[in-house]
Amino acid sequence: MKTLATTLMISLSVLAGAAQAADESTKTRAQVVAELQQAQSQGLISYGEQAYPVEVGTANSNSRADVLAELAAAQKADAISNGELDYPPVAGIDSNKTRAEVQAELFNYVSSGHAHQVEA
Repeated sequence: MKTLATTLMISLSVLAGAAQAADESTKTRAQVVAELQQAQSQGLISYGEQAYPVEVGTANSNSRADVLAELAAAQKADAISNGELDYPPVAGIDSNKTRAEVQAELFNYVSSGHAHQVEA
């Protein structure tokens, strides 16, 4: 029984190796070297731990003035996060109700049976 299982496992290993060899690329050495040189010229190859992952630069057509204007607009709209406690940034909500009016609404809502008692 052991011999049969061993023979079967060896046969399957050989078949798997042959199937993998059939899937391999047929690139020539010159093609691989050309691809490597192209990647190096684009800065896509990292050297050492400090350069990983490779940062790919993006082309940006905005001028410094455009970026500063966008920043000022985002700050005015209160869309800038200043830390993890205010993430995600939520624009302020203007309300004309007093705290007492909001507490009265909450009391009416809870007393009508829609929610459990909440401390105000």
